[in-house]
Amino acid sequence: MTKVIIAGAAGRMGRRITAMVAEHPELELAAGFEAPGSEFIGADLGETAGIGANGIAIAEGLDAVIDSGEVIIDFTFHTATIGFARMAADTGRAMVIGTTGLSNEELAELRELAARFPCVQSPNMAVGVNVLFKTARRVAEILGDAYDIEIVEAHHRMKKDAPSGTALKLGEMVAEGVNRRLEKVGVYCREGIIGERSRSEIGIQTIRGGDIVGEHTVIFAGAGERIELVHRAHSRDNFARGAAVAAAWVARQPAGLYTMFDVLGLNDL
Repeated sequence: MTKVIIAGAAGRMGRRITAMVAEHPELELAAGFEAPGSEFIGADLGETAGIGANGIAIAEGLDAVIDSGEVIIDFTFHTATIGFARMAADTGRAMVIGTTGLSNEELAELRELAARFPCVQSPNMAVGVNVLFKTARRVAEILGDAYDIEIVEAHHRMKKDAPSGTALKLGEMVAEGVNRRLEKVGVYCREGIIGERSRSEIGIQTIRGGDIVGEHTVIFAGAGERIELVHRAHSRDNFARGAAVAAAWVARQPAGLYTMFDVLGLNDL
């Protein structure tokens, strides 16, 4: 059994990850922690997650529990994530990172750190979304420059980053399919007299409201028709379950930076 540490254990994702880890036959809940000052420090991890008391008290900070587990699952905040990754590199613990909003500088540091510990990093752990990534790239490759590409994403009002990491990854995948680079052609806001749409641009638009778990639509708009690829998440369990699968997988890997494509065997598709 692989022992797992849950970062941000009292948060929305932390609670669902705790529940999915508890259900996984190859994983064991070892610890959970929160940021210093959290009202949940000392609370029972299982009770907080709604799965019943398990005698594990939520700790204050990763350093208090890092020796108790083999894999850290983190869906917290980008600045905290990099700190956890540094500790994982120093101690040789594996990590599963689903945190979005990582800057280019933070991603570059993570790549360097992963030379010292195994890490799965993905903007979305859901199996269906990772299939969507591959499908969107292939459709873009087939349709080519004859179709305009737009991506629309919707999330709950509490989400802190925009566009979502999933939408940005979709943008990168479709850009690869048509031999473009998203950083060159991505358009994230349109307002006023903007003129005719350029042929090369890839639009990514954001909606925030209510309790929307997550919706992503990739639109390929051509002359007289359009194709839409849509993924709608009905609960956070899809992401949490994927994180548990990734934790069981990464515990057996050598040091390096991996994605859910590696975990799910999708690299050759």
